[in-house]
Amino acid sequence: MKNKINLSLLSVIVIILIGGGLRSPITAVSPVLSEIIALLHLNNLQGSLLTSIPLIVFASCSVLVSKVAVKANIHYSLIYSLIFLIMGLYLRVYGNVPMLYIGSFLIGLGICIGNVTTPAYIKNRFPEKIGIMTGVFSVAMNLVAALASGFSIAVGKWTNLGWKGSLGIWIIWAVLALFAVGIEAFSSKRASTKKPATQATKSEFNIFRSKQAWNISVFMGIQSLVYYCLVALLPIVLVDYGMEKEKTGLVLLVIQLSMLPIMFISPIIATKMKDQKQMIYGAGILMFVGISLIALFKTQYIYLAAVLVGTASGWTFSLSILFFSLKSKTMDGTIKVSGKAQSVGYLIAAFGPPVFGMLHDWDVSWKSSFYFVMLMIVIMIFFGRKAAKPRFVEEH
Repeated sequence: MKNKINLSLLSVIVIILIGGGLRSPITAVSPVLSEIIALLHLNNLQGSLLTSIPLIVFASCSVLVSKVAVKANIHYSLIYSLIFLIMGLYLRVYGNVPMLYIGSFLIGLGICIGNVTTPAYIKNRFPEKIGIMTGVFSVAMNLVAALASGFSIAVGKWTNLGWKGSLGIWIIWAVLALFAVGIEAFSSKRASTKKPATQATKSEFNIFRSKQAWNISVFMGIQSLVYYCLVALLPIVLVDYGMEKEKTGLVLLVIQLSMLPIMFISPIIATKMKDQKQMIYGAGILMFVGISLIALFKTQYIYLAAVLVGTASGWTFSLSILFFSLKSKTMDGTIKVSGKAQSVGYLIAAFGPPVFGMLHDWDVSWKSSFYFVMLMIVIMIFFGRKAAKPRFVEEH
């Protein structure tokens, strides 16, 4: 019994360390990007590639990663993920300029593997506690990502290494995660090359023919689109509306902090429900009202709007991650839908900020841009309602 408890605790630590390392290597870049551009004599396009390369890898490689992952032991997949991540983090900091981009690619690949396989790991290790552990995973991912962004410059000063210290410190986190996965793999009876009996059945189905998988993918993509529109462009909008530039960062912080409680709570509640349609409606309405407050009243109710949008974004994000496990029968099915949803999802999300910005060129009041986001929220609710139905990707 004691060994079982210790192993479960170790698995929780693995989930926290993996989750914390899946966004922080990217969010840590933006605060020090201007320093990197200046010191390495890059232009703005070359600098922007440091954050966009990993996203391109997510969109282009997730399906391929899922096809490989279903044939591999889940621990090995996580170990490969962390090895690629460590290699990428090292090359990005200690190599020359070409190595900077190769490192960014390897970081993207490592995170891509982790994105796809961690929901399956949760399903494998905690089949009766998927909701709780998905909440832990989601909170760890976004909390550490927010800390990485907020303290990136301070870490550079503390280490006296500038941007190299800001980005290089995440090697330590990745090494700790690799160490934890390695110990858990050797300690667990599930670390053999054979999958558990409950997961023995292969998911022999075409994920691209599954209507349920498409519903989950589009839902995830649109909720990501809304989030990336706000994170990328809301500070610019608020400055246009008359807010001081320094205060826009506080608004983003409120959004980030508002996401955390609901990220933990909503998956726990969702797993106890026959379907999650009411949760989709609730999150969608909060998001719609929050965006409407900004569009109609500008900065007058901005902090209320930030809380509403942040809560809704955390809600929809955690549900989209939960659906990978909840709407699949087997671990193979979880990996397949995770790969497809993240590939399609990031592709959809990539169109958000450019369209939001182009609409501003046509309508300088930003209202058309916000109407676009509001339309996307309605579409998100439509597909989210379908994804929330009690059916599996293997059957529908």
